[in-house]
Amino acid sequence: MWLSFLIGFLTVLLVLDCLFLLLLILIQLPKKEAGLGQAFGASATDALFGAGSGTALTRLTKYGAVAFFVLTFLLAILNAQQYKSSGGLRKALEQAAKEPAPTPATPAAVTPPPAATNTPLKLTLPPVTNTAAEAAAAPAAPRGTNTPAATNATTPQPR
Repeated sequence: MWLSFLIGFLTVLLVLDCLFLLLLILIQLPKKEAGLGQAFGASATDALFGAGSGTALTRLTKYGAVAFFVLTFLLAILNAQQYKSSGGLRKALEQAAKEPAPTPATPAAVTPPPAATNTPLKLTLPPVTNTAAEAAAAPAAPRGTNTPAATNATTPQPR
């Protein structure tokens, strides 16, 4: 428990150290007075850290790099120690290998669906009317049915 907490805490410190190193490297002036150090302003680091800012930034970068390597090695050692001490997965795998495998249960019998009966469909169609008066008197068929339209008397004849 405490080992997991320590590993998490050191990981956060390592990430913060990486960000700190990134910032330090970007701020430093290059030897030829060009590059990203110039983008922040040549006199910005002199105003912030004094005239000898190159040595202060160099010193901070060295300390940050040493902290980076120390944290990396500590995390590698602690993770190896946690792997050795936990061994939970290895024990569970060994125990599972010793136990016999459970036999699968037989599946339930599948019953076929009932046999389909072939009953013919009975369709009833309304009677066809021939006159306009009979067509007006007949009830209107619902939409989507296949009833013939009663338009014999009202169909215009071509001239």
